[in-house]
Order: sequence, then structure tokens, then C-alpha cells
Amino acid sequence: MTGAPATATSGTGVPGGSTAAGAAGTPRIWNIANILTMIRLVLVPGFIALMLAAGGHDPAWRSFAWAAFTVAMITDLFDGHLARTYNLVTDFGKIADPIADKAIMGAALCCLSALGDLPWWVTGVILGRELGITLLRFVVIRYGVIPASRGGKLKTLAQGVAVGMYVLALTGPLASARFWVMAVAVALTVVTGLDYVRQAVVLRREGIAARRAVVLDEARARDLGTGERVEAVVRGKAPREAEAGEPARPGDGASGEGAPCDVGSEDTAPEGVAAQDVASEGVAARDTAARDTAARGRRSQA
Repeated sequence: MTGAPATATSGTGVPGGSTAAGAAGTPRIWNIANILTMIRLVLVPGFIALMLAAGGHDPAWRSFAWAAFTVAMITDLFDGHLARTYNLVTDFGKIADPIADKAIMGAALCCLSALGDLPWWVTGVILGRELGITLLRFVVIRYGVIPASRGGKLKTLAQGVAVGMYVLALTGPLASARFWVMAVAVALTVVTGLDYVRQAVVLRREGIAARRAVVLDEARARDLGTGERVEAVVRGKAPREAEAGEPARPGDGASGEGAPCDVGSEDTAPEGVAAQDVASEGVAARDTAARDTAARGRRSQA
């Protein structure tokens, strides 16, 4: 990428130091944002091991698992912010970041459902929505990008809080409260998912319409030409060469050689028509005179 701040390209004042950007200003893979993403990926198997340790219901191990899950969610917030702020966005980050997000959330949901703490239908709704929207983004990427909405960010926050509360071995009122937090998270998941589908449909429709308009404009330009010839065709005064598919020559107009070049001028059209009428009358008069002369000659010979 280009346009990075001076500190990002020089390797000073930016987290990640000299590895932040290459000599040409393109971010390297080994920058702080991608490192945080990779840490989140590494935390996934560790989180699963902590969740399932000692039968999966030991409060101490569940606390360690909650700590790993919390670190993963925090790094999710920081790596994107750092990448955008210091121009550290790379192709690796674009692919790895959403994979890491879905991996840690999916691992937590599947572990909770496997341990009987969370119904499987909740896991299916959340994961189905996340995977479906990700696939939908790739399908409509040719027409544009579906931006992240406030509802989507609120959904992510609600899911993180709800899953975190289920990971902890809570009892009493907090155990009851986490049910309602998860209900809110599921509702936001469904509502925002439907909204993303609506945006994708609108984006695809607008993209198809825009492409069709471009194709039609190019076809018209090829068929009619440009500049004065287009105006001449619109006014119905195209040169003979244009009507026959031949390129017009400078100085050629609707009335033949020597006619004004501005075929779109309304002032010259009546004069051309009048000239043609006068020329026709002259030719007819000459023909009549020739016939009369020939007839008189025949009578005199007789």
C-alpha cells in the first residue's frame, strides 16, 4: 500500500519497528497487527485444551480458559486499529483476521455446547450467520464491499460478553443474567444478518445496473461516433458517409462537396435545401429548351 505515515515507513515511532514496512512503503507480513492476529490463532487450541481440562467443569480451568478467550477478543480490537492507523494492512491480514475471529468464537461455542452449557441450536445460529455473511461478502465483492455497520459491531460485543459469561463457571444471579445476555446476542445476530443480506441484494442490483449502463454507452459510442457526428445523427442531418458507414471527410456535408462542415447548424440547412431546388429548376429548363430546339429542326427539314 501507499500513503503510509512517515513513521510507518521509516520504522520509528510505530509498533513493530523496522519490520512495519518495506523499502517501497509496502507493509511487511511481520508487523505488529499480523503478530496479534497470529497470537489469536495460536490461542485457539490452547483455549480448547483449557476448556476441556478436568472434564470441562472445573472452575479454575474455566477461569484460565476465560482469560485466553478475553485476550483473543482484545487482540481482535487492537490489530485492526493498528493496521488501519499505521498502514499495516496486508493480504495476509485480510485473510487471517476473519479466520482468527471465527475460529476463537466457533471454538468457544462448540466447547460450550459439547459440555452441555449451551444449546446446539444457539451455536448453529451464530456460526451459520457468521459463515454465511462471510461467504456472501466474497460473492458480492465484484460489485462492492459491504461495510461493517453499528449493529454488526454491537453484535460482536454482545457475543463476546455472552460467551465470556458462559465460559466462566458462574452461579446465582450472574448465571441467570448470562441467559438474557446471550438472548440479546442471538437476536442481534439474526437481525444484523438479515440486514447484511438486504445490503448485498441492493449492492448486486446496483452493480449490475451500472455495468449494463456502461455497456450500453460503449455500444452507442461505437455505433454513432462522437462529437459533431453524434449531434448530426440526433438531428437527422448525418452526412452521406456517416449513413453509409464511411468516415466523414473535412468539408463534406449533407449537400455534397463544399458544403459547410457544421452539419448540426440549423441556419445552414434551409440554404442548402434552397440551393438544391434552384439547381433542379435550372436542369429542367435546359432539358425543355433542348427538346424544343430539336423539334424545330425536324420541322424545318421536313
